Amino acid sequence: MILNFTQVDRLIISSDQKNLVHIESLIDKVCEQMSISEDIYGNILIAVTEAVNNAIIHGNCFDNSLNVEVLIHKDLNKLIFTIIDQGKGFDFTFLPDPIAPENLEKENGRGIFLIKNLVDEFEFEFPGNIIRLTFNYD
Repeated sequence: MILNFTQVDRLIISSDQKNLVHIESLIDKVCEQMSISEDIYGNILIAVTEAVNNAIIHGNCFDNSLNVEVLIHKDLNKLIFTIIDQGKGFDFTFLPDPIAPENLEKENGRGIFLIKNLVDEFEFEFPGNIIRLTFNYD
């Protein structure tokens, strides 16, 4: 839950990967307005677009009638991106380890691992169709 944070921006897109360009533009705009460093900007760009892409593919199953919402909040030193899809969610308490030997040659399954390594805080909200990514900045 986000308490005592100010909403910076919000964007709703339909579940089409072509709409990722709008997410990238939103990230560019917000990071420029807040003077986010290039290192943090790169982490935000990769992690948030990966989370939105997962929402489109896995959450909404490419259904253009379903939307993905991105909310951005900030406080004095944190920028929080909340990505919400309209899918059923999934069991986020069990995520296979993508670097386990049996998973190394699989074509997918690394997105959450990548996101976790780029953010300062990471959480799913029940039932698994909401992900919150927090980035610390100065």
